[in-house]
Amino acid sequence: MPGALTAAGLGVAMVLAGLGFGAQSLLVPGIGLLLLGVVSFVWVELATPRALLRERGPTRVVEGEPFALRIEAVGSRVPPPTGELTDPVLRTSLRFGPGWNGRVDTTVWIRGRGRRRLEPARLEVRDPLGLRVRVVASEDPGELLVLPRIEPVLVGGAGSGGVRASTESGIEEGAAARQLDARAIELEVDGLRAYREGTPASRIHWPAVARTGELVERRLISGAESAPIVALDASRPASDAALDAAVRAAGSLCVHLAARGGCAVLMSGQQRAVEIESDLRGWPALHAQLAVLAPSNAQPVLSRVLRSGTVFWVTAHARPAVPAALRGSGGAVRFLVSPTEGVPPGAVFSVAGCAGWRLGARSRMAELAA
Repeated sequence: MPGALTAAGLGVAMVLAGLGFGAQSLLVPGIGLLLLGVVSFVWVELATPRALLRERGPTRVVEGEPFALRIEAVGSRVPPPTGELTDPVLRTSLRFGPGWNGRVDTTVWIRGRGRRRLEPARLEVRDPLGLRVRVVASEDPGELLVLPRIEPVLVGGAGSGGVRASTESGIEEGAAARQLDARAIELEVDGLRAYREGTPASRIHWPAVARTGELVERRLISGAESAPIVALDASRPASDAALDAAVRAAGSLCVHLAARGGCAVLMSGQQRAVEIESDLRGWPALHAQLAVLAPSNAQPVLSRVLRSGTVFWVTAHARPAVPAALRGSGGAVRFLVSPTEGVPPGAVFSVAGCAGWRLGARSRMAELAA
């Protein structure tokens, strides 16, 4: 479709031709095109704002939580004829007419974890026929990190085969309930290492700091061997949705166990577990790592920290299996956690679309279902 100036020019040409050749039939459409082009051009120019202001929201948001979006168009002299507003966090563009007040104040819910590069908001002002179009963009909003959501751990009800929320007690499964509680532990010092962000002040070795001027922390070994381990296997996931479910399950288990004394988390390709203590000071950094975790060709590297204590092997693999290093635990509690629909028979708990099975022993739920 021709633009407003083209339509106005065509109208002028028709009027001149009608006057020059005495063709009065060209005068009416010519004047109509001229007026249409001029009105469209002037209206859109006057309605175009000088600036589009997009309020900078948080740089981090948990998927599924509300995200406030506020945009304001400033500098318009008349209401816009029609227009369309697009923004990266909006699922669909917003269309408006002459009654628009120049503001957008809404709440959106963002799906899918990961780091997103946001494009500027874009306002397109046009006349009803689309003869004149002007576009105004906001400043670059930067990046947004969408964190995986944390969901409650649902534990099988003993003797009923049902499922109940567990927020105040450890994960319970028949007579093995007490083995799953993340308890306070006595830690042994095994030398010093460079300070890691989120480490409690009580772990900093202040004499070394005084001597060197650099932050140094005590390295503790017994805690990693005694606290529950959440191992997240991102190797060859069945699908992106399966990997997302496994990430949510691992994060949810981590928060659940940390609230009961602490735990350690080991992800694909890592050789050292990340300790999460009851104060959750190290959780924000780990939460960000979980948000950007991508499919991997390597499983978590099992080391001596997995030889004792409770281990949750969380996997998104198409064919969930337990590494040989976790078999024959010698009495230690082992769990396999993988994405599933519903709560299959024999599962002792569920979390974030995944189910957990006790390894090396028949659970009470499995015995009841048999």
